[in-house]
Formats: sequence, structure tokens, C-alpha cells
Amino acid sequence: MSTALQWPMWMAGASVTAAAVIPVHDPEDGSVVGTVPSASREQAVAAVVAAARGTRVAAALATHQRLAILARAAELVAERAEEFATLIAREGSKTIREARHEARRCAETLRISAEETRRAAGETILFDQAVGSEDRVGYWQRGPVGLITAITPFNDPLNLVAHKVGPAIAAGNAVIVKPSDETPLSALKLAGVLLEAGLPPESLSVVTGRAETVGEPLVSHPAVRMISFTGGLRSGTAIAHQAGLKKMAMELGSNSPVIILADADRERAVEATVSGAFWAAGQNCLGVQRVFIEEAVYDDVAERMVARARTIRLGRKLDETTDMGPLINEREARRVDDWVKASVRQGARLLTGGKRDGAYFTPTVLDKVPAGAIVLEEEIFGPVVSLIPVKSLSEAIGQANSVNYGLQAGVFTRDLPNAFRAIRELEVGGVMINDSSDYRIDAMPFGGVKGSGLGREGVKFAMQEMTEIKVVCFNPQG
Repeated sequence: MSTALQWPMWMAGASVTAAAVIPVHDPEDGSVVGTVPSASREQAVAAVVAAARGTRVAAALATHQRLAILARAAELVAERAEEFATLIAREGSKTIREARHEARRCAETLRISAEETRRAAGETILFDQAVGSEDRVGYWQRGPVGLITAITPFNDPLNLVAHKVGPAIAAGNAVIVKPSDETPLSALKLAGVLLEAGLPPESLSVVTGRAETVGEPLVSHPAVRMISFTGGLRSGTAIAHQAGLKKMAMELGSNSPVIILADADRERAVEATVSGAFWAAGQNCLGVQRVFIEEAVYDDVAERMVARARTIRLGRKLDETTDMGPLINEREARRVDDWVKASVRQGARLLTGGKRDGAYFTPTVLDKVPAGAIVLEEEIFGPVVSLIPVKSLSEAIGQANSVNYGLQAGVFTRDLPNAFRAIRELEVGGVMINDSSDYRIDAMPFGGVKGSGLGREGVKFAMQEMTEIKVVCFNPQG
């Protein structure tokens, strides 16, 4: 795969350009990192038709072949982790240290995908449990869905692609990746690694282009049998309407809560919560957005959080001492600034931060945020956290559940009954006890409830979503 300024897209074995290009800007200074083709609608349709032919090639790969391809790809990503990290940092928001973490996770995701190819088996069925079926024998097995369109966001431009492509390949599917316009280069580089590792070129495409041009054909074409989407609720809803009758897995974000009770280890709670709020400049679907703190310790926890937030160093992303980089672009930084100012006008108190410089926005802590404020209701996707005092766990759970999101939550307590009560009552896809909502490993099931999405990611669980069950029954009386 080319590392030159002009990157081609990949369509089922063909390196393709387009009449127009999309420049990929470094949000730090606006410089152009590279350009990618801006595919036309006709090219998107052609990509689907070509990729559909690749479904037979993908399904014909034996388990040991899929395993070997994914294992080799994991090795190559690990060997080239610094190259990937530098590219992630250049085209996106992450600092070099955050980008290295993502590159390591990508290698791990591909390794897990390789391992899970061995386990995608079915079970025998006891047909003789039904009267009249005493002589029948059979089983069920999993087979590939066929062609999957995978749509990925800018905030994890490498590992979120791996979380879709790895399980898709492991399950025997062909896949079209539509990466974010903001950060497409990591996806193209990963495609190059997978092809180098031996993946049949017909089974993988990476289509770059504007969503308003290529999005509809990539999701609505009848040859596409599944959509795997990570992004916002509004976009996910539009895709669901466009797609028609096909499988869908969607991770649609959140405004994740953390609950800190009076008996918690406050130092641990503050450190984990601050990290969870400001990792990748807060552009994280698991990022901590609302912190419910028991009144008895509210002042102390708030003071600690403000002090810790003020130690976060903003700066150049490739500087090893930088803790936090810019948002993905100045437009998003202005939106975050508008949301914060709107909340302050409504009565919120700005404890620290709230300053914008281009695409940079300082780590921001709010309290006294009035009910109904946008920073409490919607996903801010920026470095802003709101602190809310509560009288009890009951009140914290009630407020945590009051929004139309439910991805993950964090709860800090030493009290086991309270921990298990929170696990039972929080309306989320995952509850992290004595960790922030931001905690995740790549092998665990990952997804949410309500407006946070449909289905689950995490390699094993994504593979289940990306397969169809077929029942086989033998009647010896035939």
C-alpha cells in the first residue's frame, strides 16, 4: 500500500483513484497528511458489485487459512507499530503515546480474531426429543453472512477498523470498509497489511468518499447483507432507514456516567475518572461525561478532579510529554465551546478549562449543571465532564438512567451489595466496578442499550453477529 501523499482506495483487488480527492488534514496545524479519492456514487455501486463476487472467495478459505492470515497480519502490525502510531497521530487527534496504545490494541484484536476462527463451531441437535423423530440426527453450524459494509469513525481509526474486519474475515465474509473522511489513511494502511498477510484481494475493499455520496449505495445495495456501523445516533438512525432488511450491528455512542460513593478509594476514582474523561481529547464513545458523587465526599472529590485536570498538558501530538492533543477539527472545538457556554449561561459553574485555541480545547470540569442542559443529555465528544452531587446510590442510578443512552458505566465503591445493586439497576451494556466507564479490553462483549446501539462488538461476539445459523438434519428413512 502506497505511503505517498496520494493514496488510492482499494476495490476488490483493484487500486482505484477518482476524479476528485479528499485532503486529510492534521488537526494540529491544518497541514495535509495525504489525499484519498473521493469516490463517486457509481464507483460505490461498482465496489459493491465487485465485492459481492469476493464473497465466494472469502467463504472458501479454510479455517487454517483464515487463522494464518489474521495471525500474520497481527505480527506485521506489531512489527510496524511505530509507523501506525505516527500515522494515527498525524491524521487524527491522538498523542503519540495514545496512538501507540491503539496500534498495540489493533495487533491484539487481530490476534484474538485469529484465535476465534477455531471456535466458530456449532452443536449437535437431539432430534429424538420430538415424537416421530427418533431416527433423525443432525446439527447446526455457523456460516458467513456474505458481504458486510463496515463504517468506522475518526476517533479510533485503526483499531475500530480491526474490530470489524478481523471478525468478518474470521467468519468467512467479504467486507467493504468505509472509513471516516477525517482519518482514512490508517484503514488503507491496515488493508495493505492484510493483503500482504495473504488475504485474497477480492474479499476486502476500502472505499473513501463523502458519506452523502457513497453512503447510501454502500448500505442499501441488496448485495450487502450486513451493516456494521460505529458513529452517532442520528447517522445510525438514517442508515437503518436506508439499509432495508439486513443484519445490523451499531455502536452509537453515549454520555457515560460514573458513580463515586462515599466509601470509594477517592484517589483511584479520581485518577481513573479524569483519564476516562480526557483520553483522546474526550473523543471516545466510552468517555466519562457525567460524574455522580455522594454528597459526603463531593467537595473533596471535586477539588481533586479539578487539580488533576489542571495537570494535563496540551501540546504537539508527537511530543512525548504531551497528554492531550486537539479535537479532530476546529469546527468540533467550536461546537464543544458553544455547548459549554450554553450550560454556563443556564447556571452551570465552570471549575476549570473552557478555553478554545483553534482545534484545542482545555480539559473542562463543570458543576451545578442544570437538568436538561445539553452537556447532560447528549454526547459531547470533547474534553468536558460534569460533576453532580447525589444523596444516595438510588439517586445516582436514577439520574444515570435518565438519558437515551446506555453504553457503559463506572461505579467506585467498596460495598459489595451496592456494587451488585448498581450492576442490576444501571441500564447499560457494561458496568465497571472500581474502574471508569472507559475501561475495555478487546475480547469482551461491547455495546449498549437504548440509543447506544444494537448488537455487540468484541471479536467473538462480533463474529456471532456476522454469521448465519444453518440447521442440518439427516433422515435415514429417505
